[in-house]
Amino acid sequence: MIYLDWFTFPDEEVEFDFFMRQKRTCYDSFYPFQILSRHHFRRIDFAPVTILYGGNGTGKTTAINVIAEKLGLDRDSAFNRSNFFWDYLERCDFEARVPLPGESRIITSDDVFDYMLNIRSMNEGIDRKKESLFEEYLDAKYSHFQMRSLDDYEKLKKVNKARSKTQSRFVRSELMDTIREYSNGESAFLYFSEKITEQALFLLDEPENSLSPVRQQELVRFIEDSVRFYGCQFVISTHSPFVLSMKGAKIYDLDEDPVDVKHWTELENIKAYYKFFKKHEHEFSF
Repeated sequence: MIYLDWFTFPDEEVEFDFFMRQKRTCYDSFYPFQILSRHHFRRIDFAPVTILYGGNGTGKTTAINVIAEKLGLDRDSAFNRSNFFWDYLERCDFEARVPLPGESRIITSDDVFDYMLNIRSMNEGIDRKKESLFEEYLDAKYSHFQMRSLDDYEKLKKVNKARSKTQSRFVRSELMDTIREYSNGESAFLYFSEKITEQALFLLDEPENSLSPVRQQELVRFIEDSVRFYGCQFVISTHSPFVLSMKGAKIYDLDEDPVDVKHWTELENIKAYYKFFKKHEHEFSF
């Protein structure tokens, strides 16, 4: 399924016109101006899976964020916009084949990391609460409590509860079970599987972060199935060979000047991987 058909960024001529009209001269950086135009990256024509590939500083994350903000997509973590971000967005354009589904969103590394930190924080809070409940159980179970008024009714219920239960059952009944804390890779994969729903557009910024090679391949299969069976469209920035090898993906090479569409095996980093493993091929023989 294709929801987003094409997207255009301002070219050098448009940017030059902006700078000529600019009266604000106290800034050292006009980001995101002059990032994508350096390699003449003007237009993206989207496929069901479109990948932006390139080294650090080529602008693949910038492009993902610009598209997300122009489309008004949801995101979980705060995004710091530069002073000229809205000026840049005004000079971008796009065409959607149908209105974008409300479940469409951008997922960044910050979203995944914040999710993992939130799980850890909740578990730490639960653990601290457990300690206080252990003490509360002992105080209630062995106290010489006598009810003197209705104000003591809640206290009476707790005392009776403590005396009728073991310590572990008392604590479990008073406290929700500890949220299971997964490994970083498991948590990251869980986050993607929860956020990626059916029939929507999803922008993923370097989803391979925190994922092992095995987990990256699982994510690739999940994305391929989401496209094939559940009507999703993806725009992904990555330099992961596993993500780049995705079936039917249209890859824009931002290392090229001008930016060009390539097959994943034509990319320089992939060639480097191939040469490295080819050189050590004999070490994998059994």
